[in-house]
Amino acid sequence: MDLFELARALVDIESVTGNEGRAGQFLYDYLAPLASRFDGRIERMDVEPGRFNVFAGWGEKLTVTLSTHMDTVPPFFASREDAGNIWGRGACDAKGIIASMIKAVEALLEAGERDFGVLFVVGEERNSAGAYCAAASPRGSRYIVNGEPTGNKLALGSKGALRYEVAASGVMAHSAYPELGDSAIHKLVEALERMLRIPLPSDRLLGPSTLNVGTISGGRAPNVIADEARAEILVRLVGDSSEIKEKLADAAGTVALREVLELPALHLNALDGLETTVVAFTTDIPAFGGQWGEPFLLGPGSIHVAHTPGEYVPKRQLLEAVAIYRNIIRQLCKRQSK
Repeated sequence: MDLFELARALVDIESVTGNEGRAGQFLYDYLAPLASRFDGRIERMDVEPGRFNVFAGWGEKLTVTLSTHMDTVPPFFASREDAGNIWGRGACDAKGIIASMIKAVEALLEAGERDFGVLFVVGEERNSAGAYCAAASPRGSRYIVNGEPTGNKLALGSKGALRYEVAASGVMAHSAYPELGDSAIHKLVEALERMLRIPLPSDRLLGPSTLNVGTISGGRAPNVIADEARAEILVRLVGDSSEIKEKLADAAGTVALREVLELPALHLNALDGLETTVVAFTTDIPAFGGQWGEPFLLGPGSIHVAHTPGEYVPKRQLLEAVAIYRNIIRQLCKRQSK
């Protein structure tokens, strides 16, 4: 497959978080001949039944690992292409990135170069389960290049994430007699409104912290006082989370607040010859915990179209990314050999 065919083949495999098995098997089957032909190694790293990371490496030592995620957000929709772009769920986040990474590795292997690998993980879009699993089984990598849509610019920083489940309970009653019940929805809405009014910090590099109410559900019917209601919120962190946690707990009041995930904000290093940027999204990098080496963050595509019905990646950027990933590997291997 050429680069664009590979990207489309990956997009056309539905791999919404939790259902990555087919995508993982496709990648394993694609990489296995490369591992065999160029004296490499390949393995599945089981995360849970039906879900596994895929790792392949070449050379006596693992200097650089190219890594990104194979899962996507819902809903799935298949690929299409025109003269300039490849469209479809995961086109830029992150299956086009996977394709560019693989093609960069193929080119380096054909040129006789070694000491690098690829690691494709599950679960980034929800809880970084694959990255946490990989962190528990490092392979000695000195550097990891994480792929997310940055417009092929090297990110000098990324925001963190603090995710909570918010749950309220009440007492059911006929809505004509609200005094006989206790509305969980009213409690939840009032707590969320207080949370949205919390002043949030800002960072000179990363910009302002933000809070989003991502999901909300509950109740039984319009004429029933709700006995339960739930929501999920996510704070984009730019620094220490302790003060935000205290303010959220105060705003919750009697509503239950359960922390689900925290990933810290990051300040990252530059590399020679690469244009830089700063991104507001969160990545798998904190979940790796440094166990796969010093991190860098770069990939083709725009985060502004990721998670949207119009997700796409420019073909030009996919081609550029192949060359960029190849050059990053060479630069980092050269640095390590000094």
